[in-house]
Amino acid sequence: MSAAGVLPDRMIRDLVAGGAIIGEVEPNQLQPASLDLRLGRRAWRIRASFLPGEGHTVAHRLGGLAMHEIDLGDGAVLEKGCVYLVEMAERLALPDDVSAVANAKSSTGRLDLLTRAITDGGTEFDRIPRAYRGPLYAEICPRSFSVLARAGQRLNQVRFRRGRSALDDDTLRHLHARAPLVNGEAMISDGLGFSVDLRPADGSMVGWRAKPHTGLIALDRLNHYAPSDFWEEVHARDGRIILDPGAFYILVSREAVTIPPDHAAEMAPYLAMVGEFRVHYAGFFDPGFGWAEAGGAGSRGVLEVRCHEAPFVLEHGQVVGRLVYERMVAEPDRLYGAPLASNYQGQGLKLSKHFRA
Repeated sequence: MSAAGVLPDRMIRDLVAGGAIIGEVEPNQLQPASLDLRLGRRAWRIRASFLPGEGHTVAHRLGGLAMHEIDLGDGAVLEKGCVYLVEMAERLALPDDVSAVANAKSSTGRLDLLTRAITDGGTEFDRIPRAYRGPLYAEICPRSFSVLARAGQRLNQVRFRRGRSALDDDTLRHLHARAPLVNGEAMISDGLGFSVDLRPADGSMVGWRAKPHTGLIALDRLNHYAPSDFWEEVHARDGRIILDPGAFYILVSREAVTIPPDHAAEMAPYLAMVGEFRVHYAGFFDPGFGWAEAGGAGSRGVLEVRCHEAPFVLEHGQVVGRLVYERMVAEPDRLYGAPLASNYQGQGLKLSKHFRA
């Protein structure tokens, strides 16, 4: 029986070679434990978000929801507050024992760009069942900023699994004893809890808040935009801030996080009942994130926070999310970090790569 766990980069290459991933996959799409997905040319402005449901194709449901078709070949503006569906460049023909889960890439989440994968017959976003054969689509809803998107850009990533790979709490405690996962006491309950840092070592700045009326962000322009044109600084002098309803914030975890080379992790909600907010997750942490030998000592998790209906006081050290650790089938050929010129290794509070440091 094949080992259970998350498939590493070389096994993803095997899926491509064997026809399980269909499309002209480029080498730089492969990450240590995931594959970047590319936007195709065909997109539609749709009236509302949807799931096709069991027995229905996306194309069939699209007929009653599409407002107009868009060609992303030369680029197109995706407007703030609107919902779009984009056909991906890759298709899947998964083996009977392999499932997949998709998520937004880190830079996508930090732009407050809601991006979710949809499949034919899908009853959940971002979840792809074993033996799925068919197209992939991305639902995209810009929440804070309008963006200019083009075919070939990578907003989503997909991770492939065989069997059950998540660690239970006892196993997670043993892993932490062997290779410390945080720089302090580990809060382990249905995963590894992490909290928000509102008492910085230097100064009073604790995060960024998206401005409500800004210009356009071209997704292919990196290290280009002045942060002050799109964000306002958030300061805390007493270890607390008040979140405004509907506002989007970039904050940072108090803990430095480590993902050992033989594991991967995914961000997950903590508890819906802990407050009037949620962290908008771009949720994959690859093997080697925060790993000292890969240049990641001191890497903290960036939190994408949106407040709900009522103003909410967020306190320093408040638990806001959890990391679910998973076994790898095998260590990847390359770890997250210096060998890949990874954008967020060793990070603290940091905006997406589109903004000047």
